[in-house]
Amino acid sequence: MSAVPAARPVTVPSFRAAKGAAKLAVVTAYDYTSARLCDEAGVDAVLVGDSLGMVVQGHPTSLPVTLDEVLYHTRCVVRGVRRALVVADLPFLTYQVSPRQAVRNAGRLLKEGGAHAVKLEGGVRMRAAVKACVDAGIPVMGHVGLTPQAVHQLGGFKVQRDAEQLLADAAAVEEAGVFAAVVESVPAELGAKVTAAVGVPTIGIGAGPGCDGQVLVFHDMLGLFPDFRPKFAKRYADLGGAVTAAVAAYCAEVRDGTFPAAEHTFR
Repeated sequence: MSAVPAARPVTVPSFRAAKGAAKLAVVTAYDYTSARLCDEAGVDAVLVGDSLGMVVQGHPTSLPVTLDEVLYHTRCVVRGVRRALVVADLPFLTYQVSPRQAVRNAGRLLKEGGAHAVKLEGGVRMRAAVKACVDAGIPVMGHVGLTPQAVHQLGGFKVQRDAEQLLADAAAVEEAGVFAAVVESVPAELGAKVTAAVGVPTIGIGAGPGCDGQVLVFHDMLGLFPDFRPKFAKRYADLGGAVTAAVAAYCAEVRDGTFPAAEHTFR
């Protein structure tokens, strides 16, 4: 069930108002075609994640991703979306230096990228950056729990179990003005506890069914990323296998001369 009627665009206020009324479906995508397909399928938001560093660019983490790269992918996604809210990630070291830096770079994602909102990682420590962006008129989605940009500090992509810290981080970003918050890789009971404690929607990824919505990476849910399969990522199709089989059939037909056939040839 979508947060708003299908004919009406999802806005920041309508997304926030869905808490307690409807579960929110979010997909992370990085290009025009993927975004268009997700939008037509009825997702409530498309997240242009800095996970593109891993899924699209082949890096082991998201840390190498630049703001210009997120801007490029955001512009591609925006062109494919008619209804869904588009949220763009602020990549590593584009907002941690100062609140002023956060506002400048978040503003670029809206002004140059066409995003409707931005997402940044961190709780208590990022409260000032979130507030500065919100005060500047930039909608912000928070991100607590496992924060992938802090992967080295955390010692890897590990489940976060510190309930006191998680609740403090969620409260801090809510107080700073976020309209929603991603909760990543926490035990299901903590995901439900955070959801009950805050007045904005929680979007879970590996945080259990008690969250107000869920987000999955397009490539993970369709079996298109072979390098790693997270425990929390359900595969709704194995398109990776289908793609490999289709390309193999193409190669075989080229080599045996059966492609192109008469119907593929101009006369």
